[in-house]
Amino acid sequence: MTSPRGPVAAALRARRSYPAVGDAAPTTRELLPLIASAGSLADHASLRPWRIIAVRGPARERVGAAIAEASGLTGPAAEKLAAKPLRAPLLLAIVFSPKPSIKVPEWEQEAAASGVAHALSLLLDEAGWGVMWRTGLQLRSDAVARAHELAPGERLMGWLYVGAKPDGKSGRREPVKARDHLSSL
Repeated sequence: MTSPRGPVAAALRARRSYPAVGDAAPTTRELLPLIASAGSLADHASLRPWRIIAVRGPARERVGAAIAEASGLTGPAAEKLAAKPLRAPLLLAIVFSPKPSIKVPEWEQEAAASGVAHALSLLLDEAGWGVMWRTGLQLRSDAVARAHELAPGERLMGWLYVGAKPDGKSGRREPVKARDHLSSL
């Protein structure tokens, strides 16, 4: 059996999460073609049931405060949660924004939005940026939804934390044992 050798397979094998990134981040102008490419993923009926919110500067503090509020914690534990969005200069909030459709169920639309998020993380990595997709227990709380000004029915899927890749490699990953994940009927 041969392994896939094309650029897509290489990008998938090389992808790593970067929990710590540097202070530089892509500009809006640099992001737009990456988002356009990610948005070309499979999307039944081309509904594009997603949007992306760039969170920079003090807006990251607002998101952190909402996370802390949603946790119900106080003191140092709440402060630690509130500081998490400050770990990267840019957060890309991935928003699932379902569209009315008699053909495409909501779960399929959410899968399309998830695919866009993953593709965008690969494209950012390929462009030389450090990326980590973060979620958390407070992700779909009312406080966090308000901080992102989500419309009724929209749901946050997580944040891509983006910044300069640090020197050296990120965490090692064990190769997938494909046989453990494939079955037949």
